[in-house]
Amino acid sequence: MLDDRSYMRANPGRPFWSATVILMVSVVICFALQNIAVVYWNGGGEISKYLMLSPGGLKQGFVWQLLTFQFLHGSLGHIFGNLLGLFFFGRTVESRLGSREFLKIYFLCGLGGGILQVLLQWGLPQYFGSGTLGASAGVLGIIAAFALMEPEAPVFIGFLLPLRAKHLLWIELGISLFFTLVPAPSYTANAAHLGGILTAIVYMRWDMQRAPLPWHPLLARRRKRQLVQTAAQVSRWRAARNDKQPAELPAEEFISKEVDPILDKISAHGIQSLTPRERQILEAARSKMARR
Repeated sequence: MLDDRSYMRANPGRPFWSATVILMVSVVICFALQNIAVVYWNGGGEISKYLMLSPGGLKQGFVWQLLTFQFLHGSLGHIFGNLLGLFFFGRTVESRLGSREFLKIYFLCGLGGGILQVLLQWGLPQYFGSGTLGASAGVLGIIAAFALMEPEAPVFIGFLLPLRAKHLLWIELGISLFFTLVPAPSYTANAAHLGGILTAIVYMRWDMQRAPLPWHPLLARRRKRQLVQTAAQVSRWRAARNDKQPAELPAEEFISKEVDPILDKISAHGIQSLTPRERQILEAARSKMARR
């Protein structure tokens, strides 16, 4: 039956070595190697020259810095904060969108944040420094993606009262924007944070298969109209063919013919790859479970 299957339970088991865990382990290993190099290899100067993102490095053609800077960190507190963000938000984003989409968002946001930071370093090096390192832009992009998908989810920050995810996003966006527009000498790459958040918002909004920005009423109404129109078209098509509704099939046949292929598709490509009809079938499956 439906509720006997692990992937239809409320808390399905996940493999330990998810993309989130692999990414966290990779960041920790790179941080360890970075600190070993500081002690035993010329004070780590070669790492800064070749792997940390900088205007000078890009001028010399070190384009790989746009990726490698995301695996370096300035301190134990720096990496610890990013690991916490990945642990608490990355797992949910990955489970909702799939590993491939999760990694795409993470590295795109890191890239977007790095580009914005390095552009400002070119123009205002006295405020934005000469180099950038850290995974914060990618992590903040993942937090933004989580907030766009789960805007009402409670989020605990330290010992403060719980916030809604959408409020956390606005706070982080406001802080990053303020300290980018009103820069002060600092080790914090606020422009990279801002770039990561904005990249996530633009990407999530561009991908129309995902839910629209929850607090944007005009966009939400437009999406609702699209879903209603699609549902009406599907109903007319089924009526013309006189087909059975998926939920009218016997339970075992319904699961094997309709539900299992959709769950395989989600596992391979993420939930955003589903068509309106496939989403309707999953909704019928949930209804069957609710009636049990």
